[in-house]
Amino acid sequence: MLTLHTKVTSAANLCGRLVLLYDQREKCRLRARLDSGEDVAIFTVRGTVLRGGDLLTGADDRRVEVVAALEPTYAVRCDSAFVLARCAFHLGNRHTQVQIGEGMLTIRADPVLREMVEGLGASVEEQVAAFEPEQGAYAGSGHRHDDHFLAPVPARQKIHRPGDQALA
Repeated sequence: MLTLHTKVTSAANLCGRLVLLYDQREKCRLRARLDSGEDVAIFTVRGTVLRGGDLLTGADDRRVEVVAALEPTYAVRCDSAFVLARCAFHLGNRHTQVQIGEGMLTIRADPVLREMVEGLGASVEEQVAAFEPEQGAYAGSGHRHDDHFLAPVPARQKIHRPGDQALA
């Protein structure tokens, strides 16, 4: 079985494609199958999210491309930026993963959420698409203890990280 554990940027030695749903791409331990049928084991750092187009490798230097599988989603569109912002707020308030696009939001198909955003004034279109939601302001590629955040941490906000030295 091929074991994959490292993200790389070069597609040299590409040996297959790994088609995964978003839920699978969030897991740090996963057994899956390449499009060729070969079994693979994936071991990544906890908190790592694999994205469509990522390349993974293991000890034997064979490379595999991650492909975001098509899954049932809703395209949420609104007549105004205000209504779209309200929908985004209420989805976020429910800790719902959201993919943000130009003038629209994409969420996983969920009848309760559909009813909620339609009640706020949105139109919802069912679709089957790759789901690539936002990771969040402080997300990176896996659990990290350095200062390479996706978004800057406000100067007045202190975030304790293991390894921080106690202040005198």
